[in-house]
Amino acid sequence: MRFNLRNTLFIGLLVFISLSFVKKLTEPLYFEVPKSWPKPHYNFKDNPLTEEGFLLGRNLFYDPILSRDNTISCASCHLQTTGFTHVDHALSHGIDGKIGTRNSMTLMNLAWSKSFMWDGGVNHLDVQPIAPITSEVEMDETLENVVEKLQKSEKYQILFKKAFGTTKITGQRLLKALSQFELLLVSSNSKYDKVIRNEEKFTEQEQKGYHLFKNNCSSCHNEPLFTSEKFENNGLTIDTTLNDIGRMKITKKPEDYLRFKVPTLRNVQFTFPYMHDGRFKTLTEVIKHYNSLGNSKNVSKQLSKPMNLSDNDRVDLVAFLKTLTDTEFLFNKRFPFPKENYETLTQE
Repeated sequence: MRFNLRNTLFIGLLVFISLSFVKKLTEPLYFEVPKSWPKPHYNFKDNPLTEEGFLLGRNLFYDPILSRDNTISCASCHLQTTGFTHVDHALSHGIDGKIGTRNSMTLMNLAWSKSFMWDGGVNHLDVQPIAPITSEVEMDETLENVVEKLQKSEKYQILFKKAFGTTKITGQRLLKALSQFELLLVSSNSKYDKVIRNEEKFTEQEQKGYHLFKNNCSSCHNEPLFTSEKFENNGLTIDTTLNDIGRMKITKKPEDYLRFKVPTLRNVQFTFPYMHDGRFKTLTEVIKHYNSLGNSKNVSKQLSKPMNLSDNDRVDLVAFLKTLTDTEFLFNKRFPFPKENYETLTQE
């Protein structure tokens, strides 16, 4: 009996140590849905969030190794302090100085998105990075080559082992890690959010702007995400140089001509230039455009309804839009370029 008891205790100890190692290997992360927000569309069961997966994704997001000549990273077009988009030019710039055909979209609150890209050409976050990686004017690389380069990196062997329990690097794991980083880019603590939570109050000007917003803009920019996730023709004339036909490129349906995804307005104060082709540099220009659409054809009923905004109205509306700025998100120390040194990465 003593021998059996010793063996039982020894086996139990081994099981305990093994379970402790697994727990240490991957630290689960809780995805918090802000109060009164809808249920996310992303299926977290297929890609459980862990601290190690998030850190791997963050390293990949900032690493130009994803591009053909190791010069372009995701962060090249998606800067944290500007709502994870670029602001220094209208159209995205890529490898070899090539210029793309669209302004980069912001990256935030992606767990609630059903489709991605201005034309909705991608329908799942886990495969979205394939588009920029393989684009000739962005990263101009293949997923196979990226995996091959990562396999030669001792750093990434360590990071993948920590995140997935194996040094075997695959395209699927790479994409899931990027998703884990991007899923945690949640912006929900602007002044607007604090007002909704009864923690702060709008100024008189902001309150007037909020009233104008609800009457003129909320049909497309639904609260609390400030997007409908739909595709709309917003009355812009086609750029004859780019000849971007929008959603129609994907669906081939004539009714989708010049329809583009409704972007979120969160942090819109810092995500200029605006529209799919970055043609407007200021919020005032954007509002003037919509204010001029009264009785226009080929746009939604809401947009064709005259807004009749005065100069003061436009100022008030901009004041409200600025309350959507979430400085905690824009300067969150969890999201910038990773500065972990090699010794930190190798620690168990």
